[in-house]
Amino acid sequence: MKSKYVPDLTRQMAQCETNYMRIMKLMPDLDDCDEREFQVSHQALNTRVKMRVDERFAYTSTLEISKQHESDSQWLTAPTLLVRLYHDASMAEVVCVRRRQMSGVYPYPNPLMHQPDEKAQLNSYLGEWLSQCLSHGHMIEPVYAR
Repeated sequence: MKSKYVPDLTRQMAQCETNYMRIMKLMPDLDDCDEREFQVSHQALNTRVKMRVDERFAYTSTLEISKQHESDSQWLTAPTLLVRLYHDASMAEVVCVRRRQMSGVYPYPNPLMHQPDEKAQLNSYLGEWLSQCLSHGHMIEPVYAR
């Protein structure tokens, strides 16, 4: 008999705290900036990561983070993540994927075949995206001609 999945809350909280710090390094002007885009070039891979503020409140903000490879096709795209930032706790967690609300734990098997730890996996995935932006990314800023 397979044992029930029990989330590792200490590890998940550490991941959310680290993701919050990464986002704040990438968007230190979060209160004033509505969108930021990065070109990430590493080895032969070119990727654009776009961070857009979806909601802004006193203690929370919600960002939509999307990624697009130059070679993305219609049927194989990276997911768009909706990330909630909790400013008082300095944490950021994935709350939706493609505007579909995530549960903390899923029974397995389930009709949509979610993994029991899917939310933890998505927070880890977000951390990898943000790390790549910090290590190999540069901002894409519009250039205005006078």
